[in-house]
Amino acid sequence: MGHSVTILGIESSCDDTAAAVVRGVPGVGGGEILSSIVAGQEDLHAAFGGVVPEIAARAHAERLDICVQRALEKSGVALADIDAIAVTSGPGLIGGVISGVMSAKALAAGSGKPVIGINHLAGHALTPRLTNGLEFPYLMLLVSGGHCQFIAVEGPDSFKRMGGTIDDAPGEAFDKTAKLLALGYPGGPEVEREAAKGDAKRFKFPRPLLDRKGCDMSFSGLKTALRRERDRIVVEKSGLTVQDRSDLCAGFQLAIADVLTEKSRRACASFKQTYKTNTAIIAVAGGVAANTLIRTQLTDMADAQGFTFLAPPLGLCTDNAAMIAWAGIEQMGLPDFDPNAEIVARPRWPLDRDAKPMLGSGKKGAKA
Repeated sequence: MGHSVTILGIESSCDDTAAAVVRGVPGVGGGEILSSIVAGQEDLHAAFGGVVPEIAARAHAERLDICVQRALEKSGVALADIDAIAVTSGPGLIGGVISGVMSAKALAAGSGKPVIGINHLAGHALTPRLTNGLEFPYLMLLVSGGHCQFIAVEGPDSFKRMGGTIDDAPGEAFDKTAKLLALGYPGGPEVEREAAKGDAKRFKFPRPLLDRKGCDMSFSGLKTALRRERDRIVVEKSGLTVQDRSDLCAGFQLAIADVLTEKSRRACASFKQTYKTNTAIIAVAGGVAANTLIRTQLTDMADAQGFTFLAPPLGLCTDNAAMIAWAGIEQMGLPDFDPNAEIVARPRWPLDRDAKPMLGSGKKGAKA
């Protein structure tokens, strides 16, 4: 068994500025979070109904050093005693990613510590290793504002995509729905709050791609269907009642949950057939994993399929730096780990490098 290392993690890929200190043994599951600081930006973006990249990047530049200082102070570990700095170097909003990468490089230059570039999605995918010490392989559903994928996690740097969204991510669909219905930001919690007061059976929303085999998903058509229902009601009644809005939210949320549940069932069946493991586990991460209905349906589905459903604490489902620090610890356990590898900020960085791009490709690389 190797020796314990202590890593400073930095995360700034979207609208959360975060820093954390995590301790663990490379190659061994289970770590200790000594501190985890997250500075949200909801107040900066609420008026726009979504994240404004330029505002997010400026906020990261202003807050990163404060978050790092607080994380070090709370952990009781001095920068001189840190073994390495792990930083999200993609994918994400490029202004925020650059802010984090440059901060990490500056800290490294001043302290002489190595910097490890981390794929943000790998941070999410490896979180169950941090919290529960899972053994490889396991199935991960990453479901957030910008991503939705089923991933077979085979190792610290080995990921096989089993399916994903071909257009909008569920979190994006929740945010856009909240904006269509004049709700607040972030949209997920607002839609869930309204849905609790609504009748989910009043509107017959579609369940896209359930008629196709496989685990791929689509959510843009569902969002369009909600907009059409909203417009129809507005024409008929000259506006939406409070109950109309609640019923729309309830129907929309149930449709999302049904799609994720059925596609997860298919992913579980495929995973079990491929890996033939006796300890079948499906884990979930990402902001949408906080939705109570989705968690409940996924838990019931997993039980029916003979899987254990695992959801990390909510603070580790959403963007955070503890998962980035842990991914750095995992990287240090690889035989070919290079502490001097070049760190490049990337707006796109698919986990499964061998998979065909789902959302197209371009000069900046495959989107997912």
